[in-house]
Amino acid sequence: MLEIEIDGKKLTVPQGSTIMDAAHSVGTEIPHFCYHKKLSIAANCRMCLVEVEKAPKPLPACATPVTDGMKVHTHSELAVKAQQGVMEFLLINHPLDCPICDQGGECQLQDIAVGYGGSSSRYQEEKRSVSGKDMGPLVSAEEMSRCIHCTRCVRFTEEIGGFQEIGMAHRSEFSEILPFLGKTVDSEISGNVIDLCPVGALTSKPFRYSARSWELSRRKSVAPHDGLGSNLIVQVMNHKVMRVLPLENEAINECWLSDRDRFSYEALNSEQRLTRPMIKHDGQWHEADWQTALDYVVKGLTGVSAQHGKDAIGVLAGAGSTTEELYLLQKLARAFGVNNIDHRLRQSDFAADAGQAGALWLGSTVTELASANAILVVGSTQRQEQPLLAARLRQAVKKGAELNLIHVADDNLLTRINGKLIVAPQALADGLAQVLKAVAEIKEGSANLDLANVAVSDEARRIAESLTKAETASIVLGSVAQHSPVFSQLLAIGGEIARLTGAHFGVLSEAANSVGAQFAGVLPKRGFAGESVTAGLDAGQMIASPRKAYVLFNAEVEADSYDGQASVAAMKAADTVIAFTSFKGEGLFDYADVLLPIAPFSETAGSFVNMEGKLQTFNGVVRPLGETRPGWKVLRVLGNLLSLPGFEQNTAEDVRNEFVGPFGDGSAKLSNAVSGVALTQAAANGLARVGEVPVYQLDAIVRRAPSLQQTRHAQSPVASANPAVLAAAGLADGEVALVRQGAAEVRIVVKADAGLPEGVLRLAAAHRATAQLGGMFDPIELKRG
Repeated sequence: MLEIEIDGKKLTVPQGSTIMDAAHSVGTEIPHFCYHKKLSIAANCRMCLVEVEKAPKPLPACATPVTDGMKVHTHSELAVKAQQGVMEFLLINHPLDCPICDQGGECQLQDIAVGYGGSSSRYQEEKRSVSGKDMGPLVSAEEMSRCIHCTRCVRFTEEIGGFQEIGMAHRSEFSEILPFLGKTVDSEISGNVIDLCPVGALTSKPFRYSARSWELSRRKSVAPHDGLGSNLIVQVMNHKVMRVLPLENEAINECWLSDRDRFSYEALNSEQRLTRPMIKHDGQWHEADWQTALDYVVKGLTGVSAQHGKDAIGVLAGAGSTTEELYLLQKLARAFGVNNIDHRLRQSDFAADAGQAGALWLGSTVTELASANAILVVGSTQRQEQPLLAARLRQAVKKGAELNLIHVADDNLLTRINGKLIVAPQALADGLAQVLKAVAEIKEGSANLDLANVAVSDEARRIAESLTKAETASIVLGSVAQHSPVFSQLLAIGGEIARLTGAHFGVLSEAANSVGAQFAGVLPKRGFAGESVTAGLDAGQMIASPRKAYVLFNAEVEADSYDGQASVAAMKAADTVIAFTSFKGEGLFDYADVLLPIAPFSETAGSFVNMEGKLQTFNGVVRPLGETRPGWKVLRVLGNLLSLPGFEQNTAEDVRNEFVGPFGDGSAKLSNAVSGVALTQAAANGLARVGEVPVYQLDAIVRRAPSLQQTRHAQSPVASANPAVLAAAGLADGEVALVRQGAAEVRIVVKADAGLPEGVLRLAAAHRATAQLGGMFDPIELKRG
């Protein structure tokens, strides 16, 4: 530790600290622009000049390391004069457009200029003008004359985003910040450069010119998409969500936000919002009042129950629903006698259900995962599934962690990979079993699985060595693994590797409340808090063996299911389909019979349980749109109309109090252990589809956010395959081919990708262009179009 004195205050700081670090530790504010705690030191704005005793001139606080006995003056006459001089230079070319600038009212340049700027400018020459730049549909760079060249945006894309998409060209007064020629900024976390920009050079394109910062109310919330549970500041005006910003939480999302969480709010105000109940009569949709709609639902459920029995009803829920909604949904279903209930619509392998001990989760905290010395990620298109977690793993690798990968495609993760196995989806279990066998050999232990037919490859041995030699290690299964037909085997194998190596083992939750849905009991074989129940059908069985009635809660089966083709067919074959939804949709209009408008996360109080098992509560930030009602209220009233006991709650807190006690801190109900799963050899059966869910097709909200749908990641999918696969089909890169699954076929452009194994065709699921196709990892045909 080193001793230092700042403005007369004596303190000790760790070796290697800068004056800026030391000042922040005692709450001393030093003006700055280019410095940011998460970025490398650039020291190019010079605003943080301070006086250091015995130094011949002022020194930048951000780049000056502390020495023992150093005495610093941050507000001395010399320091202030230097800071004022820098501010004068920064303002020389800055345009006087604060009245129209979106940054006005929250501009760092404005704030610091009040204390260090002059009342008038001595500069008489013509101000420098810089043309605007096209950075894509999310980030506006139309007023680059405001730029002060702090290079925060440049450093962010390179250091946090993993790939430099923005650079500074030219020198001196000709310097400009710009994207690479002909390119836009396409990172899945690009919107963070808006927060980083200390002036109004980079602003939010969807928010542009829509409100002033002082007109907005700031309210806390939680992101409703992936399982990370990023903390949000939702800014509203006139009961309308205007903008979403990150709420700093170092343990979860740090100070960042993915573009999916930042810009999806546009859908909350979209014309596709369902604002009144609707009933289909003689093939035509008609608006109705709530009483009529709920009476229709009660009549439909009791009618099917009386005629076909309770087992003829199936309940499918989206895991983006709040814990309160999911808890009441399963309570209503089971009180009514329905045990066919599930939230795992995209899962295809349910073999582990009988031997599952608890709710699947990350197996550690997010910070523990990021601080592991060795990490193995299995079946995860990381940048699409978990954008912020992928950024954390990139930072972990920079600090010395070894990142290993078993996946179905050799994607560019924008970081160094220690070892990787690229296999077909049905061979994921074999790839992980190779690692298990190698670990058992290294540890001279035995696995509780039959590995006699497993041949260990050199790459698998490399991964095993990384896990066994690490002081701390983590193994996680991504969404591709969870959707694959060998998920149960991956759970069993991953658990064995963790047992032998002492590693953490877990699952990267796909949706905001996947863990909460399991705890709430939205499962066919486990009830609330894991209690024993009469076993019902899982989501796959409910589709394979169609029910007479379906209740859909925040689910659009054509896009949210493993097999959209079979799911839609099952809905159309049912006597009645009841949909609780926030949005209208072509699919729902096609197969549903009644639509009940329920509030999205922004209009209701509730909670999500993130992938590390942390319960995070939030309140509605705006009032419900039109006649929309919170989902838990609709379920409570429906329970009363069905004369079911236990539906007397008056607030979301009343509902939460029913499950918070048994939930506790969640740890007792979380477990990735499974039993009774045997390893099987996957048989190659023609061409297998790799059907991942694109980053901006995850759920109903994201799919309706206009700006996100204009990005490169949301473009119409192409079918990618190894060049050998295309050659066997007589196709060339860029040709239009015919792709067939089951009864559906689409014509689509094919692309050669040497990073894919032979025997697979990569074609995204959950997209309008491919929704009519079959299973995400089922056999698929590729022919000349």
